[in-house]
Amino acid sequence: MARVFLTPGRDKSLRRWHPWVFAGAIAKVEGEPEAGETVDIVSADGQVLARGAYSPRSQILVRVWTFDPDEVVDATFFRARLSRAIAARAPLIQGGTTNAYRLVNAESDGLPGLIVDRYEEFLVCQFLSAGAERWQQTIVEALVELVPCQGTYERSEVDVRNKEGLSPRTGVLWGESPPELVEIREGPCRFLVDLVRGHKTGFYLDQRENRALAARYCHGKEVLNCFAYTGAFGIYALRAGATAVTNIESSAEALALGRENLALNGMEAGVVQSIQGDVFQELRRLRDSGRQFDVIILDPPKFAESQAQVAKASRGYKDINLLAFKLLRPYGVLITFSCSGLIAPELFQKIVADAALDAGRSAQIIARLGQACDHPVALSFPEGSYLKGLVCRVVS
Repeated sequence: MARVFLTPGRDKSLRRWHPWVFAGAIAKVEGEPEAGETVDIVSADGQVLARGAYSPRSQILVRVWTFDPDEVVDATFFRARLSRAIAARAPLIQGGTTNAYRLVNAESDGLPGLIVDRYEEFLVCQFLSAGAERWQQTIVEALVELVPCQGTYERSEVDVRNKEGLSPRTGVLWGESPPELVEIREGPCRFLVDLVRGHKTGFYLDQRENRALAARYCHGKEVLNCFAYTGAFGIYALRAGATAVTNIESSAEALALGRENLALNGMEAGVVQSIQGDVFQELRRLRDSGRQFDVIILDPPKFAESQAQVAKASRGYKDINLLAFKLLRPYGVLITFSCSGLIAPELFQKIVADAALDAGRSAQIIARLGQACDHPVALSFPEGSYLKGLVCRVVS
């Protein structure tokens, strides 16, 4: 087995079980490992600390599979890791409240670069690292044995694969191709999901618990749902008794599917106004027209893909939050999110606070939000905590 040697003093994170080894921490590579091949990670004093997948095209040169230097990384290893991850989701599905959830959450489930989401009878996978790519067939074979399903579909067309030297790829991995739309159940709500063309793996599963929480503030209220996608937050709001919902979304296809979701849940389209357009521009238009709302939800896409984009992303977050504060009625509630992992929670709170100040609104934080329980974060891998949200109430 090839070995990767660390420079002196660069083993502290590994001894704390952090699963990434950056290229700058490497003194030398012994052997000629291929992309995705398993290598031993060795400290400067010759101690084997872990085994991981080698990725020569990435700044993260090795992603750790195991911190047990005697553990063999083979089909049995992957079956055991998958079994563990699947078993951990049992409490989520025992009550029958949902049939759509994350089965494997990459590094935090001990399987770096692997995402697996379940939608009813279909699994959707993303192979995001050289190691996950190398073991794809083994992983899929274990998955379909452990999780009986009609089909397994790949959605590995994300930008992060470029950093691993991997090209985008989608298609059927096993079994049947998913139908045009799959109906999922989430508590009292139903949604139609496009597994082939939809955002991420088809739906924002990480917001499940936040949708239910947001609904608490919507009874008898007029709600503005920004970056609405297929309208899930709005449907929860209507079920909770919202008097009206305005959805803003740039995609006409997503808004159309949102209307189908309204009908699926037995709701009348007349209580929902759908606006196709850029959220930044539409918020300004609503401000200039004098519109106001009781509850505003901001769930934007990732604004920062790299550290170099953090400053620009911060300005974007401040802009939409400032506009939202100006559109809120007295004692209104802003539910605002960032899914940019590079935007720390402290920075996000400061951005929202500055936005309220510039809008001339005094506000309180009444809840802090994160990703759903099927998107766990390993204590040794804080980078896994990417979704952050604040529920803010205007007090003056």
